[in-house]
Amino acid sequence: MPQSPADLRRRLLLSAGLAAATAAARPVFAQAPWPAQPVRLVVNFPPGSSPDVLARMVATPLQQALGQPVVVENRAGASGMIGAEAVAKAAPDGYTLLMTAGSAITTNPFIYARMPYDAERDLTPVAALARLTLTLVVRADLPARDVREFIAYLKANPGKVSYGSAGNATGLHLAGEMLKSQAGVYAVHVPYRGASLALQDLLGGQIDFYFDPGIAVQHVRSGRLRVLAIGGTRRSTTYPGVPTLEEAGLPGFDAGTTHGIYAPARTPPEVVGRLHREINRILSTPAVRAQIDGLGAEATPMSLEQFATVMKDDGRRYAEVIRRQGIKAD
Repeated sequence: MPQSPADLRRRLLLSAGLAAATAAARPVFAQAPWPAQPVRLVVNFPPGSSPDVLARMVATPLQQALGQPVVVENRAGASGMIGAEAVAKAAPDGYTLLMTAGSAITTNPFIYARMPYDAERDLTPVAALARLTLTLVVRADLPARDVREFIAYLKANPGKVSYGSAGNATGLHLAGEMLKSQAGVYAVHVPYRGASLALQDLLGGQIDFYFDPGIAVQHVRSGRLRVLAIGGTRRSTTYPGVPTLEEAGLPGFDAGTTHGIYAPARTPPEVVGRLHREINRILSTPAVRAQIDGLGAEATPMSLEQFATVMKDDGRRYAEVIRRQGIKAD
């Protein structure tokens, strides 16, 4: 028998009510709060590099703060782009982070016409860890005791003096080119796959100098290498008696770079905020500060806005060096 419109409405309302009651009776499973699993901290430079050393410094205290393992994973190559791309394309869930030298963010965009990621679009700043002021280090038997003698030696031996870097277009390379440009000298660039490899050849006498990111301190103290100058705007607490290159006659010389941690874009703000607060707290502890000082660096707990400003300023400065020296990608 056909139903009247009124009967049909009553049946639909009854069905809707039963469905709502059934749904209300089902248990609700809330999503587990972050972090509910290990966090992967990708370092886009090799073991022994300054980003790697810094990552391992903060991984243990961060693991204790989060209550989950923080696993450091090295994915080096292509001036830091391999590891950075892996993080940029990872799920934005807070479980994959990038620990990088500043060069991968501030210089690569001016070196490579095509990049597999856009740092500004695809990565979210989480925390600035340390400002590394590169240090001009020479082999112990180089016949130059200060910057004035060093520059004179370079001018007297054009093309016979070589310097190493962590790779083409890395911060160490740009510091060497900055020195050449401002001092009006020439030296042969020898790129390596990481700063630690350049350091080994400097110790072995295969190259003559390099800009140290903080991994040569023990060799300087042992006398196997010699520091001539600090490549930043102020003196280092590690080498308080060593002048800056600006003091030594190169006005405005600044080869500093800020190493930091990033997350994939669209990572939830509450996750980024939690990481930012925890890392800044870790950087303020005396033990971690002492470790960072031992690298010849400076811990840099700062706001996300300050971090962004520092990186933009570095980018502008290095872009000018890249343009002036005609630095190209491999």
